[in-house]
Amino acid sequence: MKFATFRLKNNSNQVRIGMVDTNHQKIHEYDENKDLSEMGVLHILKLQLDAKPLPKITATHELENVQLLAPIPRPQRNIFCVGKNYYEHAKEFGTSGYDSSTSKPGDEIPKHPIIFTKPPESVIGTGGNIVIPQKVSTDIDYEVELTVIIGKGGKGITKQDAFKHVWGYTIINDVTARDWQQRHKQWFLGKSFDTFCPMGPWIVTRDELVDDDISVKCWVNDELRQSSNSKDLIFDVPTLIETISAGITLYPGDIIATGTPAGVGLGFKPPKFLKAGDTVRLEVGGVGVLENKLVSGV
Repeated sequence: MKFATFRLKNNSNQVRIGMVDTNHQKIHEYDENKDLSEMGVLHILKLQLDAKPLPKITATHELENVQLLAPIPRPQRNIFCVGKNYYEHAKEFGTSGYDSSTSKPGDEIPKHPIIFTKPPESVIGTGGNIVIPQKVSTDIDYEVELTVIIGKGGKGITKQDAFKHVWGYTIINDVTARDWQQRHKQWFLGKSFDTFCPMGPWIVTRDELVDDDISVKCWVNDELRQSSNSKDLIFDVPTLIETISAGITLYPGDIIATGTPAGVGLGFKPPKFLKAGDTVRLEVGGVGVLENKLVSGV
């Protein structure tokens, strides 16, 4: 199933949730009078974990008549992100001059998962604008990432049990200010600017995908820049869940962005950083399309 958070274009006051029918380009709205402006579709996850039925469907809308929001408009805590988790990207990043985690040749491929976070306030939905803060940075890059949504929480989760804790998948664009990433010798600041975490277009429940065979692609202005598959992850989803949960309790609705493949802007010579007017289109097989434009900001 595909669950989305949205507003009606002709009535933008209320945040709504529903089930998406991509075959007929419709969304079936659930009957909920709660404030969903922060939780979004996590309300559905909570009902499922409590073994409660889904709300009744009260209306059906054409997808073209709704404004999709991030499926979780404001995550309950920081998004877990994974760095250098595809072999070819690890090599292109490690030799780019921007990678403070590579101190000598041979360090490009990590021996253990590299985990950092992005704050909830950086999240926007598909169709929202990514703002280039020109007084702060113009070295803005894109990163398509298959993203895991935790269902059942837990601590000390083993790889063997990890998929029992996955509710579904979505897409994140891990937008990055490369100069800040390089300058500050860590990744949080350069990846956490406002609007630097587009998410969506919805959440697809795990039963609709084959976990270890999910394509990930990125276009910038119709130029295919990234194309890979979850088969190529250095550390697969169960390893990531085991690693993070070893010392940190995972909760329902936690988000893990699994890393990006080769083809990011810094990998070109000269780098192809994003500029105002660009459109970035991300596609994850079985999930959908996340698309955002770049605009200038202060």
